[in-house]
Amino acid sequence: MGDVAMTVPVLIALTKQYPELKITVLTRKFFSPMFNTLPNVTVYEADVKGRHKGAFGLWKLYRELRKLKIDAVVDLHNVLRSKVLKRYFKYGKIPVQQIDKGRAEKKALTKSTSKVFQLLKTTHQRYIDVFQELGFSIDLSKDSVLPKETLSEDALKIIGSDSKKWIGIAPFAAFEGKTYPLELMEEVITSLNDTGKYKIFLFGGGPIQEEKLEAFDRKFNNCLSMVGKLSFSDELALISNLDTMLSMDSGNAHLAAMYGIPVITIWGVTHPYAGFYPFGQDMDNALCSDREKFPLIPTSVYGNKMPEGYEMAMRTILPETIVNKLQLVLDKV
Repeated sequence: MGDVAMTVPVLIALTKQYPELKITVLTRKFFSPMFNTLPNVTVYEADVKGRHKGAFGLWKLYRELRKLKIDAVVDLHNVLRSKVLKRYFKYGKIPVQQIDKGRAEKKALTKSTSKVFQLLKTTHQRYIDVFQELGFSIDLSKDSVLPKETLSEDALKIIGSDSKKWIGIAPFAAFEGKTYPLELMEEVITSLNDTGKYKIFLFGGGPIQEEKLEAFDRKFNNCLSMVGKLSFSDELALISNLDTMLSMDSGNAHLAAMYGIPVITIWGVTHPYAGFYPFGQDMDNALCSDREKFPLIPTSVYGNKMPEGYEMAMRTILPETIVNKLQLVLDKV
């Protein structure tokens, strides 16, 4: 989801600077609300678990896309499925440009010996580079964000309205190495809740996360779990109305950033240097684990590698540090 969200600022800039272009975004149907307000942009559903599954399904998808009279293809994903599609398009003599993910330099950044710890090119810039290869130069400015959305009546019935500042918290990530210990996150929520100044919205997905966040919902009077409560469109609208988002190195950070919402990110065994920092965000808002104590960070690009003892890395980020950063950001809003 984060990779998809990171395309949005680039497409906003592209459509502003080249209004004559007609763009078709090939992605899963679930993600289509991210692109609803972009001019000259339509979404074509990739049903990778149904009619477009496997090599024959991808051939069917290619045949469907040919009917759209596409002039060129930009592959911003560079995975097995898109590589297969690339072959089909080249067979059909349609030019394809594919993202360079910088795998070699990311490997150098994450290896345990002779680590090359340096800031790599951002994913947004890598997306821009692909369009550049097709002859479309893009000036990506900080105002390349989506406008605030209007909350639906159904959403307002659940959310309510008040004069408090709204904080989103997304306390989970795909891997343990990127997830702040839940008991420490509870300390953060306790401090915020006790001020009485904030309404806290908790974001997550799946039954396990739902159970944990519902427990916070019941415990704290200024806290609402949003898991399973809203459609994805309504959840995006809520995110667009937040005053700030606190997130792990995860998709929710990028969803908030595409609306220009101030995002505070917590980094465990991953690091902003790998190029996945949320769009347009102040680097001071990245709270990173202590690399002096845990010098192998980043241990991987995606947080799926946890060396022995590194499960303690995120505990070097104190709850009071997070609360202070949130209050500093909110004071500026």
